[in-house]
Amino acid sequence: MQQPAPPLATIAAALRRERERVGISLAELARRAGLAKSTLSQLEAGTGNPSIETLWSLGVALGVPFSRLVEPPVPSVRVIRAGEGPRLAADRADFVSTLLSAGSPHTRRDLYVMELEPGKPREAEAHNPGSFEHVVVGAGRLLAGPSGEPVELAPGDYVAFPGDAPHRYVALEPHTWAFLVMEHR
Repeated sequence: MQQPAPPLATIAAALRRERERVGISLAELARRAGLAKSTLSQLEAGTGNPSIETLWSLGVALGVPFSRLVEPPVPSVRVIRAGEGPRLAADRADFVSTLLSAGSPHTRRDLYVMELEPGKPREAEAHNPGSFEHVVVGAGRLLAGPSGEPVELAPGDYVAFPGDAPHRYVALEPHTWAFLVMEHR
């Protein structure tokens, strides 16, 4: 699977905006997210190469959904063609997530397409409190859900589970993909 380039300019602007909104220094955000200050400095300068895990840690430290850090400004009519959109890869799994739409403060939901290949599972840490995940498999077979009780899914199958507890995604067939709705409460 080709590793996508993260949307660096969007991430850099969002990190600065959210850090300033919270009113904390670069050093304090790095401490809260468990990152080196130099890593965060590179990300805010648009020169880093963040993974999904790094951005989730930053989102949790800032108290914002992951999507708020990767979604570019949205026009009134938006089309995202297959294979396009802000794509981010996981560090420790053959997993790519494409953000389709970030929820506004009023809707508090994000839409993603996930692409997975067999191999290392995507082990997700707990997200912000009250997060809930809804998954529909489009192709392939997927093992998904809370770390202690994932379920096997085939095309068209749906599962919902708390995102604020550790959970996992494991592709059981090549070219597996699924649609994810992340709810934030």
